[in-house]
Amino acid sequence: MEFRHLGKSGLQVSTLGLGTNNFGGRTEAGPSARVLREALDLGINFIDTSNVYADGRSEEIIGETLAGHRHQVILATKVSSPVGPGTNQRGASRSHIMQQVEVSLKRLRTDTIDLYQIHFPDPGTPIEETLRALDDLVHQGKVRYIGCSNFSAWQACEAVWTSRALNLASFVTVQMEYSLLVRDIEREVVPFCQVYQIGIIPYYPLASGLLTGKYRPGETLPEGTRFATTPRFKDRFLTERNLALMDRLERFVNERGHTVGELAIAWLLGNASVCSVIAGATKPEQMVANVKGAEWHLTLQEMEEVKALLDRQA
Repeated sequence: MEFRHLGKSGLQVSTLGLGTNNFGGRTEAGPSARVLREALDLGINFIDTSNVYADGRSEEIIGETLAGHRHQVILATKVSSPVGPGTNQRGASRSHIMQQVEVSLKRLRTDTIDLYQIHFPDPGTPIEETLRALDDLVHQGKVRYIGCSNFSAWQACEAVWTSRALNLASFVTVQMEYSLLVRDIEREVVPFCQVYQIGIIPYYPLASGLLTGKYRPGETLPEGTRFATTPRFKDRFLTERNLALMDRLERFVNERGHTVGELAIAWLLGNASVCSVIAGATKPEQMVANVKGAEWHLTLQEMEEVKALLDRQA
């Protein structure tokens, strides 16, 4: 397993991370724990979750499984998504952040969260209030580094400049959806991150499973898969355009003895601003497959060839 710096921080994370939004939900506790243990055995040290995944059960499973192994991992979680019906049970206000960080610390059975991320922008809270609360948590030792998720380039830039102006802890990462099929962040977010040395953490790198090759035109959706259980993902990704691109990508990888799933991860890591690609898994063998992608180093020529294939579909 290889490692990269978490943005411009001194912390190093595995180039492949484990996403756990299925823990405690689509994947029950026992299988989730087996996936997490397999990840550790493979050398993965970056575990990403949120306080709202499976209503907090994801954090609990991670805390339970890591008992005695906390020192081996870099733990990342998030705050700002709704945790209840009340008006103050969501967002990035000081009140909500300070309340939820204690909940996450307890569930994760740890004294410190390595990367605490604002899950979604909160237009109802001034970014200064959010950053001052996060800065306090850093000084208290409850959080080591901070990041954001699903922020536009201008929102992330505003946060960075606010931190600079007020001498506050600054975001070191931006977590965004990014894959061979979803490249919106290349227009503004990627250039911003390159200039400001902000690490990119892609989620949904396998396009909710389409890039694994498990879905075929005209075939019944495999039972228990995300497309079978969540129609909105099927409707979004299982399109004629994407299936045509899959055909082109499969020819590319077959010539090189790889899979499209491996290409999906290797291609993202071809971007130097990407510090870790977080991929979910419901079975240990899926983690093994994902690691093969992280170990494949595309040449500059191969990166150009893939870009040409993608641009033909744009």
